[in-house]
Amino acid sequence: MPKTTFPAKFEYLDEIRDFVAEIAREGGFTEKEIYSLQLAADEAASNIIEHAYEGVANGSVDISCSMQGNSIVIIMRDQGAPFDPSTVKQPNLKADLSERQIGGLGVYLMRKIMDEVRYESNSRTGNLLTMIKRRG
Repeated sequence: MPKTTFPAKFEYLDEIRDFVAEIAREGGFTEKEIYSLQLAADEAASNIIEHAYEGVANGSVDISCSMQGNSIVIIMRDQGAPFDPSTVKQPNLKADLSERQIGGLGVYLMRKIMDEVRYESNSRTGNLLTMIKRRG
């Protein structure tokens, strides 16, 4: 399973998106599907950078990405602050933009785009986010 470690900095999001796109392209995903996979990976990495590593200057994100059968599996591991996704409320997409609650849209998009999104946190091994998308 190809694995790369990226600094937890916003300027590395392009490289993270490219890493996911390369595996997805090799796995036979369409360009439209690849765009969606990149969006999910971007949102996940952005949340790790912004929230898990808030106030931390030198955090990193280990990302593995591979095809397993007809599915792409994207795994992100970090050592930042733990996160409880059950606390994220469903965004009200019908509300006027000025009235919408800040936050939660990234988690919503990940869940909408991917077939499976799992998160676990462990004080020894850190935070683990697994996202799976079946092709076609």
